[in-house]
Amino acid sequence: MRDDAFRKQALEWFERGRHDIETAQLLYDEQGYTDSIAFHIQQAIEKYLKGYLVLQGKKPPRIHELDTLLKQVSDFDHSFVDFLDFCEKASNYYIESRYPPGPPPQYEYEELKTIWTKHGNWRSR
Repeated sequence: MRDDAFRKQALEWFERGRHDIETAQLLYDEQGYTDSIAFHIQQAIEKYLKGYLVLQGKKPPRIHELDTLLKQVSDFDHSFVDFLDFCEKASNYYIESRYPPGPPPQYEYEELKTIWTKHGNWRSR
């Protein structure tokens, strides 16, 4: 794939990630279901990480583990390793918020806001 094709595909990942983070924002502003907010935050992070990999010319793996994706991104920019704890925490949102057993989890709004803010900090890199 040529550089412009990688860039185009990466921008598609980033656009979808933006949709997820904006959906999380809307739900948060309306005091929506915290499990849904958490899921969209996790999805946004996943899509931004995969977009970054594509931008580097690497095909993103079909996984949802943010810490694994972050380690791959860190091969290109080691400063991302600072966000490993954050990605490990946000990875849990995918499984916990999507699948039984048990009722959907309830997260604290402030916890979600903290994760979201950290996402914004590294997304701008």
